[in-house]
Amino acid sequence: MIRPAALILTSILVAVPVMADIPAQWRAEFPKADFDTRSVDLAEIISGGPPRDGIPAIWEPAFIPVSDEARIHDREPVMTYEPQGEAARAYPIRYLMWHEIVNDVVGGKPIAVTFCPLCNSAMIFDARIDDVRHTFGVSGKLRHSDMVMYDRETESWWQQATGEGIVGQHTGQLLTMLPGWMESWAEFAGRNPEGLVMDEPEWRRSYGSNPYVGYDSAVRPFLYQGEDPPHGISPLARVVRVDNRAWTFERLRQEGEIRESGVVLSWTPGQASALDSRDIAQGRDVGTVRVRDEHGRDLPHDIPFAFAFHALFPGGEWMLGN
Repeated sequence: MIRPAALILTSILVAVPVMADIPAQWRAEFPKADFDTRSVDLAEIISGGPPRDGIPAIWEPAFIPVSDEARIHDREPVMTYEPQGEAARAYPIRYLMWHEIVNDVVGGKPIAVTFCPLCNSAMIFDARIDDVRHTFGVSGKLRHSDMVMYDRETESWWQQATGEGIVGQHTGQLLTMLPGWMESWAEFAGRNPEGLVMDEPEWRRSYGSNPYVGYDSAVRPFLYQGEDPPHGISPLARVVRVDNRAWTFERLRQEGEIRESGVVLSWTPGQASALDSRDIAQGRDVGTVRVRDEHGRDLPHDIPFAFAFHALFPGGEWMLGN
């Protein structure tokens, strides 16, 4: 996959020999991390509340056949991964809401399935770095309200919404984003009757409930101090990001299909918002977006909130149409 040049240009390493500005708690939580090497201002990184692994990533997920799943409502969102030659897999947002990262291996390829509720950013990455498998956890830190991940091998920190290493040994490196998308359980199960779905983890969590009730209709994002997006776009409006371009959901819903810059975007109703009502299945309809190239091949993309795109892709292009 071609990595966006705009991202690569922002990956400027900054060597800082003085450790005084690094909280002692960070050094205690991440003793292997190389805090001398980083590409961002550490003042932009704050605690999200829980400590390292306070939100527990899933390391060895279990799966069941689609036909055996009876807990998930038709409208509930799942993260879909359909690799060629392998059974399609669904990772329900009802689980990712509470774990945020699932480390998996599909067809011999290690992957990291990620979801940041505060940014609505959901992406699947190839978990290999320099051809070596890495596994990822939740650091408990946020930057621009987006989850900061860490890898267990080097304890480098990674910006979830960009897949970029921002602190430590892997600063400046980019994880390869894989084609995956969020859709309703009914859509996934109808297309993949022989597919697999991640089974409920063995943790005591309120799976199926949303701890961020009404979040995606709030006025301001949680723990975000940055600028609002331009063009009068609401900070918590959903956008479709492909590389460093963003299309608003509002435009896509109005047009149904958009063909621009070699990208074909389509929208259909039927998927519940995971960040609306207490019961995810009862969330308002935000619909499903598919992103393909002109030959019908699925493209890697994300569905973040507008504020996150503006903050993390400051040179990004807003595709507003005429």
